[in-house]
Amino acid sequence: RNKQLLHNPPSHTPKTESLSDSTPLTRPAWNSKLQYILAQVGFSVGLGNVWRFPYLCQKNGGGAYLVPYLILLIVIGIPLFFLELSVGQRIRRGSIGVWNYISPRLGGIGFASCVVCFFVALYYNVIIGWSLFYFSQSFQQPLPWHECPLVKNKTTTLPECEKSSATTYYWYREALNISDSISESGGLNWRMTICLLAAWSMVCLAMIKGIQSSGKVMYFSSLFPYVVLICFLVRALLLKGSVDGIRHMFTPKLEIMLEAKVWREAATQVFFALGLGFGGVIAFSSYNKRDNNCHFDAVLVSFINFFTSVLATLVVFAVLGFKANIMNGKCVALNTKKIVGFLGNEISRDLIPHHINFSATVSAEDYQKMTVLIRGVMEKDYQLLGLGSCSIEEELNKAVQGTGLAFIAFTEAMTHFPASPFWSVMFFLMLVNLGLGSMFGTIEGIITPLVDTFKVRKEFLTVGVCLLAFFIGLLFVQRSGNYWVAMFDDYSATLPLLIVVILENVAVAWVYGTDKFFEDLKDMLGFTPFRFYYYMWKYVTPLLLILLLGSSVIQLGMTPPSYSAWIKDLVKAINQIPNSPPWPRPKSSPRMSETRL
Repeated sequence: RNKQLLHNPPSHTPKTESLSDSTPLTRPAWNSKLQYILAQVGFSVGLGNVWRFPYLCQKNGGGAYLVPYLILLIVIGIPLFFLELSVGQRIRRGSIGVWNYISPRLGGIGFASCVVCFFVALYYNVIIGWSLFYFSQSFQQPLPWHECPLVKNKTTTLPECEKSSATTYYWYREALNISDSISESGGLNWRMTICLLAAWSMVCLAMIKGIQSSGKVMYFSSLFPYVVLICFLVRALLLKGSVDGIRHMFTPKLEIMLEAKVWREAATQVFFALGLGFGGVIAFSSYNKRDNNCHFDAVLVSFINFFTSVLATLVVFAVLGFKANIMNGKCVALNTKKIVGFLGNEISRDLIPHHINFSATVSAEDYQKMTVLIRGVMEKDYQLLGLGSCSIEEELNKAVQGTGLAFIAFTEAMTHFPASPFWSVMFFLMLVNLGLGSMFGTIEGIITPLVDTFKVRKEFLTVGVCLLAFFIGLLFVQRSGNYWVAMFDDYSATLPLLIVVILENVAVAWVYGTDKFFEDLKDMLGFTPFRFYYYMWKYVTPLLLILLLGSSVIQLGMTPPSYSAWIKDLVKAINQIPNSPPWPRPKSSPRMSETRL
């Protein structure tokens, strides 16, 4: 009778039906527990761990930020992650089938997850395409972004590059060939179009057989980033200045912990770091045996994610500390040259300590002592010398995240590494693997629910979804594509995912019932979970999620949608509002043409 009900479920399934009444559907299974854990780790550990978490850590109190993050991981992250793992493993269906099984009126939660997954997949694979492009360009010595290119007469460098930096110029002009605003499409960037096609082809081939094909790829895509991160950490620690970066990173600023914004950003990062609401977690767990200890899996994967973020933060700031020392050295050398020119005129030779030898390289410590003496004597006239501020702390305080960290700051640091092409190849191969691991879970969050619900062939559906996503994704490989990626990243998923997870929590805790859910968990796991989860699911987590949703709505309402546009004439990025007039150009200074620049 139970089998008959499962294959022909009545439309009036009562809300009080026990999850333990469901009978496992015939479906594939993971080859091993390790393969499943790697799949969940690959999905949860993504690009945000490398280029978002370090930025938030620096911005929100350094080492002190780890405290609110860890608290919210335990209060919000692990309970919700455990909830999604449990319902997927117990009911053994995708997100649509799971919520439709609990109540036919809740099936829309699963459809919402699929739509959000599709939106995220559209632009997330573009980032993999960018990484593939940089990976393909890394097999050169020197690296193509090592120095600014020369103009046609081969005597001077391009002005746009000289006023910014070689890596900034390469990113905006060579890789993206970016337009001035989101309204100027500029046509397709053919190199990025090929990279996007390659990225979708990789995803399609890995996912076409479901977990039978993607599970095998997980061994490499999930483990390789850790090999690279550890190699980078060892290499960076051997470089001058790496300790400065790590010390700057983990110097706690405890007073910042009292700000509500810090807790809101920590909660948002926890929420997205674990991939909650996408349906990928539910889809992966639905291929488990029913007696699998999913509580252990939830805690294990959550803390692997946390420690990966900390490891990536160590690597990022060790490298940025090395870069800050190099930039500070260049600043000291430039200012020292200016001081030598002022000696005997504006600056008395008596102000210079006798042990300083200008014919050799002046150390940062000697430079600081020298400028303190000069400033003390000259006072107000010191500003007239035009000496730039040289400080390692100031360099490290230039917080960057996202593409700015990966494709500008990190690439610039790697140009100073010995054997820089090797490290560049490793770094961008790591980014590709991190992206693919997350993409597999995202696509699984689309494919599995649709296959379970509409009984279509997985191979045809996978190819169809990938083709459709590629053609829609051409929007993101125009010359203005980077701006579309930024807008989608900021506004396409945040609120929908929060609403989806709130509804998931309410569906289990209040519609189905926490007490009955605990009984099902005891039957499935063989033990009763901690009472901690009862109070989290029923009261604490829904309340915190509603507060997070409210604060996110208020933030979006107070700040109009904007993106950072690279303006060629100004040679810098400025915030732009979509559909606003272009940035004002002086009438006496017409816009430069492409060929003239």
